[in-house]
Amino acid sequence: MKKPSIRTITVRSLVNALLIIAIAVLAITAYNFRALSLQAIENQAIAHAELVKAGLTAHMKAEVMDKRQYYLEEIRQLHQVNRLEIIRGPALVNQFGEGIAWERTTMDAAARQAFTAAKPVIVHHEWSLQPTVRVVIPYIASPEGNLNCLACHSVDAGTVLGAVDMELDVTEYRNHALMVVTGLMAISGAALLLVLVNTSRTIRCYVSLPLNTLMDKAAEAYRQKSRLRSEEFMTRELTTVADEFNMFNDQIIAHQDMLREKNRELLLLNDEIESTMRETVFTMGMIEEQRSKETANHTKRVSLYSQLLARKLGLDEAQVDLVTVASPLHDIGKLGIPDDILFKPGPLTDDERSVMKNHPEIGAAMLRHSQRDTLVAAGIIAHQHHEKWDGSGYPQGLQGEEIHIFGRIIALADVFDALYSPRVYKESWSIERVIEHVSEQRGKHFDPQLVDLFLADVDAFVAIYNQYPANGAGK
Repeated sequence: MKKPSIRTITVRSLVNALLIIAIAVLAITAYNFRALSLQAIENQAIAHAELVKAGLTAHMKAEVMDKRQYYLEEIRQLHQVNRLEIIRGPALVNQFGEGIAWERTTMDAAARQAFTAAKPVIVHHEWSLQPTVRVVIPYIASPEGNLNCLACHSVDAGTVLGAVDMELDVTEYRNHALMVVTGLMAISGAALLLVLVNTSRTIRCYVSLPLNTLMDKAAEAYRQKSRLRSEEFMTRELTTVADEFNMFNDQIIAHQDMLREKNRELLLLNDEIESTMRETVFTMGMIEEQRSKETANHTKRVSLYSQLLARKLGLDEAQVDLVTVASPLHDIGKLGIPDDILFKPGPLTDDERSVMKNHPEIGAAMLRHSQRDTLVAAGIIAHQHHEKWDGSGYPQGLQGEEIHIFGRIIALADVFDALYSPRVYKESWSIERVIEHVSEQRGKHFDPQLVDLFLADVDAFVAIYNQYPANGAGK
């Protein structure tokens, strides 16, 4: 999954925080503005009602109360006045009757509340398409002021004589409030967008681009083994990162130098171990050669014959090197053969020959416990170098490619050297006789492909023999 960038994370977090703040501010502002609007509407409604109340009082002072209907009709024509009625209280009805057409005696819940509490009652209907506010202002009998109510009305002080019941259209107030709230939302949205754009630009200019530059320069500094110039970066954090990278890079370079030196020492040690292994294997082959009184340089020659055959066969250099190094141990099992059989100058009896044939098994047993490639290959060679292509060899009677290629190579190299070299029990064969024998054993004793390679370049094998001859003299 693709991970978000620092800018995306920051902007996303900032958007969430700013949205919460904006919503909270708008909610508080809207609530307070609504409260102010309602207060203004209530004040407007009360002012209208008080105006009606004052006008009626003026009519009463002028003793023209019978003309008050004209006055009320004019008030009803005012802007925003939907309804205007005068409620006559029971005390007023009992004394002066029910009054004119716009005066009524019936009361709903709001009117009863105003008469009972002797206080103004305001009812809002703000959530409709045409919002209104209703105000019920009671007239309370009082002996105070220029107009002594108790002089005209036979009631106790504090009695509610009547009330002004007025309903005003407040659509304009509501629309104005919506415009203000919409304006606040637009300003908040613009401010939010400005903050986000500025934040995104700031992150891009001071975080994203410098961070990418820092990574590129850090990679280049690592490749060049140089140091970053921390003063190139504008922010304290990136300067600190650059300094930290320089410290880390210095440690890496120091460790790389140390590791390079350790690797060099390890390679030298491995080379020494490998050289020691090769010398040890060759020395063990020479020990076997000396004990069995083989002709001089037999071990060396078999090793070089094997190398030549493996290379002509097209084995890779690692395999060529392995068969070359491991071949000196092909007869290591002869160390386990009794001296009276091993050193017998004449032909062996059948029983003695059976004992002698045990040396491949002995050699394999001596080497099978090692996991080193050289000794594993030597174990294979020791075990299989007397196997024959047609399956008539020993000790396992393997046939064809069941025999490991190392075993097939050593079989030909060992036989060639045994035939071409003098032994205690025979004279050396001429090269013509050796070639004839090897040709006859093609597909019988020896791998046909190896025989063809040998016959194609017999002179190279003879040259090896002449370079390291038996008994110190070449042919």
